[in-house]
Amino acid sequence: MRSADGSDFGVTWLMSTFHADWTHHGPTAVEAVEYHLWDELEPEAVLAVRRDAALLQRLSSATIEVLWSAGTEAGSSFFSGGRTGVTSGAGWAQTLTNLCDSWLTRHAGAYAAVAVPAEWDGAELADTVLAEIEAADFLPDEVGRALTECVHRSTPDLAFRLLLRAMQQVGTATGAELSPEHYARLTALGTAMRYGEFVVSEVQHLVK
Repeated sequence: MRSADGSDFGVTWLMSTFHADWTHHGPTAVEAVEYHLWDELEPEAVLAVRRDAALLQRLSSATIEVLWSAGTEAGSSFFSGGRTGVTSGAGWAQTLTNLCDSWLTRHAGAYAAVAVPAEWDGAELADTVLAEIEAADFLPDEVGRALTECVHRSTPDLAFRLLLRAMQQVGTATGAELSPEHYARLTALGTAMRYGEFVVSEVQHLVK
């Protein structure tokens, strides 16, 4: 369920599609997701999104909203209804699960159970992920708290990818900088998580 081409995967991949022009892919959030969950997508990619969405549902609705808002350009207005049609974090996580289930049901044989190695959760790396959340001091406090909750109640793997999304979005918007040493730690953690080469590199532009 890691990306075959070394890029991001799961919910954090989907979050990256909600940039400033996301409505070009659909007038509502559901339609935009359906656009990206196209028929030729590999079943493993959809299963990765579904797994992350299920993990998000372990968190409070407010925490999901903070994490989604921090990692996309849509911001907190995403959950105000309006053009997105989304009113809560819990509801959105459930919607993502349902959309994945619908895709998998349409594709015969695609809904086969996929064994996910326990080490992909990164349980043994929890303390390292928590340290990197604390080190990202340019993130708002509420984002740090939400990421910490994700480590404890979801998985360190998902929390680290959400951290990278937040660093990319918030860091770019605020002009934050990473030292080469800081980036090297993130890269080492990505390697330990068995990520492809283009996951951690999403924040490489912050290195000065």
